[in-house]
Amino acid sequence: RDPKLDTVEKIVEDFASDMALNPFSSGTRLRDMIRAIRACKTAAEERAVVRRECAAIRAAISGDGQDLRHRNMAKLMFIHMLGYPTHFGQMECLKLIAAAGYPEKRIGYLGLMLLLDERQEVLMLVTNSLKQDLNHSNQFIVGLALCALGNICSAEMARDLAPEVERLMRSRDANTKKKAALCSVRIVRKVPDLAENFMGLAASLLKEKHHGVLISAVQLCTELCKASKDALEYLRKNCIEGLVRILRDVSNSSYAPEYDVAGISDPFLHIRVLKLMRMLGQGDADCSDYMNDILAQVATKTESNKNAGNAILYECVETIMGIEATSGLRVLAINILGRFLSNRDNNIRYVALNILMRAITVDAQAVQRHRVTILECVKDADASIRKRALDLVYLLVNDTNVKPLTKELVDYLQVADPDFKEDLTAKICSIAEKFSQEKLWYLDQMFKVLSLAGNHVKDDVWHALIVVISNASELQGYSVRSLYTALQAYSEQ
Repeated sequence: RDPKLDTVEKIVEDFASDMALNPFSSGTRLRDMIRAIRACKTAAEERAVVRRECAAIRAAISGDGQDLRHRNMAKLMFIHMLGYPTHFGQMECLKLIAAAGYPEKRIGYLGLMLLLDERQEVLMLVTNSLKQDLNHSNQFIVGLALCALGNICSAEMARDLAPEVERLMRSRDANTKKKAALCSVRIVRKVPDLAENFMGLAASLLKEKHHGVLISAVQLCTELCKASKDALEYLRKNCIEGLVRILRDVSNSSYAPEYDVAGISDPFLHIRVLKLMRMLGQGDADCSDYMNDILAQVATKTESNKNAGNAILYECVETIMGIEATSGLRVLAINILGRFLSNRDNNIRYVALNILMRAITVDAQAVQRHRVTILECVKDADASIRKRALDLVYLLVNDTNVKPLTKELVDYLQVADPDFKEDLTAKICSIAEKFSQEKLWYLDQMFKVLSLAGNHVKDDVWHALIVVISNASELQGYSVRSLYTALQAYSEQ
């Protein structure tokens, strides 16, 4: 071994132990404290470093040495993220927020969002500072205040500061408008009664061109729909046209690098708009009728070879299934899910199976067309896809297809994984019992299942089989011969 390497290692170790053991003054830089904590080899060492640093910060707070107040707050936030108590620094956040400069306010508001939550009474003391900063001439300070309010505001603060936020939603600055709209989401969530104050403003923001403002406005409209029936009706009357226009513009827009994700223009805005359309179109035939054309356009034009495109298509299908769509549009949506089932990505196949289980109640015939692909999914290597596909096949069974579907499942039972046999057996037995009018067919299926997976058959299933044999005297000879043959061939079951 090279002696030089030993020397280097020793120097590094000595440096790390010095960093871990040296007592800190409140003037230690944040990066030095992080290095010291990371250099600790045991939890006890880490606790000792944190304890010493907290003691130094406490001393700095009580000594009123304010030159390093923002640095101490940054260190407290890191200590808080490690899971140590930092309640003694809460008042320091308020002092930094009350300072005049932007750097102090920035670290103060960040501390406020991390170290406090809406349940703490200390928060009431910051309402006045927030009000002043919401009226500040510097747009960046206004942005900090909106950000903090949107993260931690309580019901009382929402009532006190809602008028300021409403005023800022009319601002000329796109960034301020966007943050005010997102802040309003929190206000409406905390005090649903304030929803009516924001309905008109939310609708007017949908006419903006800036995508950041649009996505925030759509999010606010979605929250308003959840908060109040009046808001839902108002937005149905005043927003549908705007949403269809946004979706058309973003679908047809040429390449814009700031919004492009894998060749698709702003999939996030696409998805938010589609979700809001679903809420507005649910149970409303007129709204749904107005959306049909644009939904068909999105469903046919969006590329399905990219993940972003698949996300839009998934949301589009959810919307078509959720509104009063035409039967042709529903068939289009179910065909998209059929394409999803042939995708190599397990997640895409799984979500397609999930939606098809809901779609079967809406248009069973359209789902039946994809029966062969769904049966292939029952044989998939992924356990969760197998299980979900089996549940779907069970729902697809009817009088006309029960025999071919059951044959497919029984054939697969021969080669299925031992872990999957219990679920598969239970489903086959349930199908056979459900369609047991033809007794000979029922007995054949049950004998096959007992032969191939008898150890997985539940007691109540074979109890029911014995009852059927007892009551069908003409089939008792056939049953005894079949079971005797099976006993010789499959004695381990």
